[in-house]
Amino acid sequence: MRLPPSSPVLLAIGGHDPSGGAGVQADAEAARAAGLHACTVVTCLTTQDTCGIRRLWPQAAEQIGEHCRLVMADSSVGAIKVGLLGRSRTVRVITELTAELPDVPLVLDPVLASGAGDHVTDAALLNQLRKNLLGRCTLATPNLPEARTLSGASDPDACGRRLLETGCEWVLITGTHSDEPQVVNRLYGQGGLRLEWFWERLPHAYHGSGCTLASAIAARLANGESMETAVAEAQEYTWETLRRATKTGKCQLTPNRLCALDAQDDTGS
Repeated sequence: MRLPPSSPVLLAIGGHDPSGGAGVQADAEAARAAGLHACTVVTCLTTQDTCGIRRLWPQAAEQIGEHCRLVMADSSVGAIKVGLLGRSRTVRVITELTAELPDVPLVLDPVLASGAGDHVTDAALLNQLRKNLLGRCTLATPNLPEARTLSGASDPDACGRRLLETGCEWVLITGTHSDEPQVVNRLYGQGGLRLEWFWERLPHAYHGSGCTLASAIAARLANGESMETAVAEAQEYTWETLRRATKTGKCQLTPNRLCALDAQDDTGS
């Protein structure tokens, strides 16, 4: 008896957050909400809660590479999402790994600081991101401060152009950290395409919103959606997870990433 072909999975590579707000747990929940299974590889253990990060515990780069290759050999990887990296050697290993799956979409959420503003990178890691990993990406999803740090530009359009010059195919710059009255998210493509979305600025601070958005996009790309559709749908989903966010700790709220599944259960569908 022949088994049916494997369904695509999301390979989520990132940090472990014991509070459950961000990192690979957020990735797995966002993928599940999109109907996709997530395989997770931890790059970095963290000492953190909803109030911020206290310490990083980067894992051995060779261990990360071995874990990823086992998943890549065993499962049909439909997309790869990369988040918190921890150290520059990890960036080099992941750059080499993704070169082995050139046709698989790669979504990078370049985590340079926590939602509470704690810095989680150094000059060596930034250099590796700029020179190696960005050029392998199908999509990068920096917020505006991250885009400025990576590009050396200030204006969002200039940031987008410079990040595209690295070889990255698409760049989505999110406006959650800007001072605009609405959240403006801007998508830039190699063909010069630029799309803008305007969202109501919600009143709270959230833990893991960037992970949620990037993973939601990656899961939709794995399901075969176009970039424009995946980005548009993932934003709608992410905004709803924030609107329905819950207070699981003393500080930032945690997105309700299974809200779409809860709505299905409520309607009986």
